[in-house]
Amino acid sequence: MAAEIRNVPGQLPGKKRRIGVMTSGGDAPGMNGVVRAVVRMSIAKGCEAYGIYEGYEGLVRGGDLIKQMDWMDVRGWLSEGGTLIGTARCKAFMQREGRLQAAKNLILKGIDALIICGGDGSLTGADIFRAEWPGLLKELVEKGELRTEQVEPHRHLNIVGLVGSIDNDMSSTDATIGCYSSLGRICQAVDFIDATAFSHSRAFVIEVMGRHCGWLALMAGVSTGADFIFIPENPPSENWESQMCEIIAKHRKMGKRKTTVIVAEGAQDRQLQKISSTRVKDLLSTRLGLDTRITTLGHVQRGGPACAYDRMLATLQGVEAVNAVLDATPETPTPIIAITENKITRKPLVEAVRLTRDVAEAIEAQDFAKAMRLRDAEFAEYYRAYITTTTTEQPALMLPENKRMRIAIVHVGAPAGGMNAATRACVAYCLTRGHTPVAIHNGFPGLCRHHDDKPVGSVREMTWLEVEGWVSKGGSEIGTNRGLPSADMAKTAECFEKYRFDGVFFIGGFEAFTAVSELRKAREQYAAFRIPMIVLPATISNNVPGTEFSIGSDTCLNALIDYCDAIRQSASASRRRVFVVETQGGRSGYIATIAGLSIGALAVYTPEEGINIAMLARDIEHMRESFASDAGRNRAGKLILRNEHASETYTTEMIANMIREEAHGRFESRFAVPGHVQQGGTPSPMDRVRAVRLAVKCTQFLEDFAGVSRDAIAADNMSAAVMGIKGASVVFSPMRDLEATETDWKDRRPRDEYWLGLKDMVDTLSGRPRL
Repeated sequence: MAAEIRNVPGQLPGKKRRIGVMTSGGDAPGMNGVVRAVVRMSIAKGCEAYGIYEGYEGLVRGGDLIKQMDWMDVRGWLSEGGTLIGTARCKAFMQREGRLQAAKNLILKGIDALIICGGDGSLTGADIFRAEWPGLLKELVEKGELRTEQVEPHRHLNIVGLVGSIDNDMSSTDATIGCYSSLGRICQAVDFIDATAFSHSRAFVIEVMGRHCGWLALMAGVSTGADFIFIPENPPSENWESQMCEIIAKHRKMGKRKTTVIVAEGAQDRQLQKISSTRVKDLLSTRLGLDTRITTLGHVQRGGPACAYDRMLATLQGVEAVNAVLDATPETPTPIIAITENKITRKPLVEAVRLTRDVAEAIEAQDFAKAMRLRDAEFAEYYRAYITTTTTEQPALMLPENKRMRIAIVHVGAPAGGMNAATRACVAYCLTRGHTPVAIHNGFPGLCRHHDDKPVGSVREMTWLEVEGWVSKGGSEIGTNRGLPSADMAKTAECFEKYRFDGVFFIGGFEAFTAVSELRKAREQYAAFRIPMIVLPATISNNVPGTEFSIGSDTCLNALIDYCDAIRQSASASRRRVFVVETQGGRSGYIATIAGLSIGALAVYTPEEGINIAMLARDIEHMRESFASDAGRNRAGKLILRNEHASETYTTEMIANMIREEAHGRFESRFAVPGHVQQGGTPSPMDRVRAVRLAVKCTQFLEDFAGVSRDAIAADNMSAAVMGIKGASVVFSPMRDLEATETDWKDRRPRDEYWLGLKDMVDTLSGRPRL
C-alpha cells in the first residue's frame, strides 16, 4: 500500500490535466472516434490521456485497466466499430465501496478529470461519483489508504459526458453518437426487404431497437416510406387495428404492391399493453389477406463501423469535451456535449437526464401528449412530417379552394442524394392540403424546349403513387441539369404563365440559387415571376449561401469515407504507402475537410487555402518522420485528401509523384480519383430524413403566400428565399440579402464558410506540423 502511495504522480503544471476517457453502457458506432479525439486533443493541449478499459469495471479494478495512451495508440480507430477499450456492466460501482475503490485508483494515477461516453445511466453514475468525490477522498485518508498530500492536488473531480447511444434517447441533444449509423443499418435492411416485398407483393413487419424511445422507428418510417409505425411515445389510437388496416388497404387499392410496418421493441397501446410484431403480422394476414413476414433486425443495428456523421460528431464532441475539462472550475456543473441542428453545445447533465426520465414517466402515466412535448422539438416535427406525407387523404388537413395552389417542383444543378425524397415529401404534402404538385422535368432546358411535347410534355402534374417509392432513390427522378432561366427568360416567363404556377420549389445547388436570383431580378419585367420561390439546398458541395448543410452532402461523405476506408486498408497492408485522394466539391473545401476529419487524413488541401511548395515540403518531411518512427506497425497507411480545385498547378497525380520522388524508396505513393461515385448511390438516412422535414417546411413557406397579390409578393423580400440550417436554427434567408452580402459569386460559395475552423482541427488531430 505504501509503495502505491509513493508512486502517486504529482500535479501537472498550470491548467494541464490527466484526463481519463471511458466508454460505458451499450456500445455504439463512433465511440472509438471519441476516444481517439480525446486522447489526441489532450496530448495536443499538453495534457496526459488515460484509457479506462471495460467501463466502470475498469475504474473499480484499476491496475492495468487504467493505461496511459499515446498518440499512436489510437491510430486507425475512426473506422472501427464498437468500442476498442471495452464496456461492461459493473454492480460494484453501484455501491459506495466500489466508488471508494474507483476514487483511489484514479488518485493513484493522478487523474482528476473523466470524459465518459455512454447512456443516461452511465452519465448519472458519473455525476453521483463527482458529488461524492470530496467525501470519498476524506474516507481514503481516514482509512490510511492515501495521505493528505497525495489527495490535496486532486480535491475536485471534473466530469464531462458524451452521449453514446444508438437509440438517440437523451433529451437536450438532436443526435447521440451512433444513432445515425444504426439508422443506416435499418434503412439498408428495409431497402433490401422492399425489393423482395415488391416482387411477391408481400407485407413485412420489421422490429427495430428502441425499448423506451421511438427515434429509430420514427426515422426509419420517414426514411423508408413505411406504411405504419409504432413508437412508445405516441401509441396509436384505441381502434389502431382498424386504422392501420384501413390505411394499408387504401395504399393497396391505389396500386402499391408492398407494405412495410416498423415496430419499435417498446411499442405499446394506450393502455400500456405491448404491441408485438406477431400481433401486427396476424392482423395483416387475417384481415387483409396479405402474405406477411416478420424481420427482427436485432444487434445488427448496433454493430459495424460508424457512418460519416457519427465519426464527425464523435470527433467534434471529443474535442469539445477536452476543452470543457480545461475550462471547468470546481463550481462548473457537469456538462454533456450536445448538438442542436448544426451547432456543438454544452448542456447541464442533470437537466438532460431529468428531461429524459420525465419522458419515461409521462409514458408510464399515459400522458402521451406530454411525452411528445418532452422529446426535442425536432422529434415532434419529424412525426408530423411522417403523418402528413404517408397518408395523403386526410380531410381535416385539406385547405379551402381559395387557398389551394399549383406548386411547381424543379431540380437544378448536379444530382444529389435526397432530391427525390424531398420531391416525394412535397408532393405528398401538397396532395394532403389540396394543392396541385407539378413537376418540371429536366430543369429549365426541359421547361423551355419540351413543355408541350406530345404525347407527354416536360410539365406534368404528379400523383402520390408515382412518387411513393422515391424516398430511397438516388439521383433525380424528374431530371436535373445546370441550365438557367437566363438562357431564355421570355420563354421561361411564358411557361410560368401557361401552366399557372402559384409558387416554385427549387431543389438544387448553386445553380438553383443562381436561378432564383435571376428570376427575382426579372420580376420587374415579367409579372409571371411575382410568385413565391424557395430553394432547398441540395448539393454534395455544400456551397449554397444561407445554409450550413445541404441535402446530398452526407450521402457524398458516406460514399467517400467507404472508398477511403478501403484504400486505407490497402495502404496499411503494405505498411509504407500514401494515397492522395481527389474529392469533388467545386470551389468549396467542405467535403474534403469533413471527410478528412472523419477518416483521420494526414493532410487536406482545399481551394480556400490553396497549395504551395512550402506546404508540400512540410508535409513530405512529416511523412518521412512518421514512416521512420512507425517501425512496421499496423494501421500505418496514410491518406491525403485534395479537393479537385485546390490548385491548378499541383494536381492530384503531381502531388503523388512528388511524394514518391522525395521518399527515396522509403515509402511509396499512389493517387485515386473516386469521381462521380461521390454523387451517386442510395441516399443516406440523414439526407432522407432532413429532405422530408425541410421539404415540408419549404412547401409550408410557399403555402403562406396563398391569396397574396403579385405586387405584394414582388414587394416582399421574403418571397424569394433560401431555406437553411445555421447554427442551432432552421432559417429562411431572403435572396436579396444573400446576393448582396453573403455570396462569393466568383468562387460559387458563401463568403463566410462556417466549417473553415475545422481545418485546424483536422491538422491538430493528424499531428500535421504548422508552417
